Amino acid sequence: MASGIVNIRRDVDDKFYRYRMPLLTTKIEGKGNGIKTVIPNMSDVARALSRPPTYTTKFFGCELGAQTSFDEKNDRYIVNGAHNADRLRELLDVFIDKFVLCKSCKNPETELVILKSGRVEDIIRDCKACGERTGVDMRHKLTTFILKNPPAKQKKAKKNGDAAAGVGGNGEANGNTENGDAEEAHGAESDDELTKKIKAEAADLHNDAALAKEDWSADTSAEAVKQRMKVLEGTMAAVAIVGDDDAGSDEDVNSPYAQLGRWIEENHDEDSKAFSIAIFKKAGDLGIEKKHKTILVLVPALFTVAVVTEIPKYGPLLNKMVTSERHQKALLGGIERLVGIEHPDILPIVPKILMALYQIDVLEEEVVTQWGTHVSKKYVDKETSKKVRKASEPFLKWLEEADDDDE
Repeated sequence: MASGIVNIRRDVDDKFYRYRMPLLTTKIEGKGNGIKTVIPNMSDVARALSRPPTYTTKFFGCELGAQTSFDEKNDRYIVNGAHNADRLRELLDVFIDKFVLCKSCKNPETELVILKSGRVEDIIRDCKACGERTGVDMRHKLTTFILKNPPAKQKKAKKNGDAAAGVGGNGEANGNTENGDAEEAHGAESDDELTKKIKAEAADLHNDAALAKEDWSADTSAEAVKQRMKVLEGTMAAVAIVGDDDAGSDEDVNSPYAQLGRWIEENHDEDSKAFSIAIFKKAGDLGIEKKHKTILVLVPALFTVAVVTEIPKYGPLLNKMVTSERHQKALLGGIERLVGIEHPDILPIVPKILMALYQIDVLEEEVVTQWGTHVSKKYVDKETSKKVRKASEPFLKWLEEADDDDE
């Protein structure tokens, strides 16, 4: 897990858990009776939780019996007294459990709603994941503060394909789009050779079941029927596990997608050709080699900070597995997770990454252009999505200028 980033549910030890937040940091200021604990990144943490930073700060005060103060204009949140970071992180876990996580499915994708019945007011968590509405403990002191300072109503995003409505900000991003930074991809012969190997391995994985080739009327003995039923049950079980892309979630630690991600990280091989074949075989074993979510998990698990030079090495594998527009969108989602969450330090080289993918023909101009101008929280949080798209602006500009030259 990237330094400074943790799972919102810190009890979930899964690298592919979708919901992340910055690790809470503290700074002690003053001395004597004037000593206080400043939380420099309170706004960032609260944004990841979709809660106002005043709620979390006030919660700390309620739990510690300390006074709190906040200057929202200057982004400054303070708890009186000296409190170490570990203690506040533990209290943040309690806040998340009481005021963020859905009580039913334990998903953090909730919104606080205040319901009024006569003079009685209740606060509930409206879960966008499972649809359940679960109440909070109204005996907690924080509820009084929430009722006096109700949460702002969230604007509903327009449904527009895979992207939520919204355009990334303009301005120059750090980065360079010189083509020479990406290594030459392997020659056509090596690519063809690898593709043949992948096809051969895949053929072994997906040979038609003997059941389909048999003449069912040839042998109707009890033993033969029993054997056929075994094969049929195995086939149905595989279908039940895999289903379509929506049947399994890349966020579920036991899903085939999460299994593939862990396997890639645990079995990383310097031989890119052999490892590409092994990855494709493993995806085939899990029944997800054709699923677009597989690409979403593949990218952050396979690539490192040296992603620009690694892309050409794994070009044949990407060409084999990225076969549709949905796959391309998942590929871009994987890049968002790679540079926005796993390795935020390489955010400035997003243009080079996109150029490398464009050069090996796994990204189409229309798809990447549409992605670059529509912020989405499908794969990462909205703020991270904005940052990645802003960083991509030099590449998008290059595409636009290349089109103008062609005309």
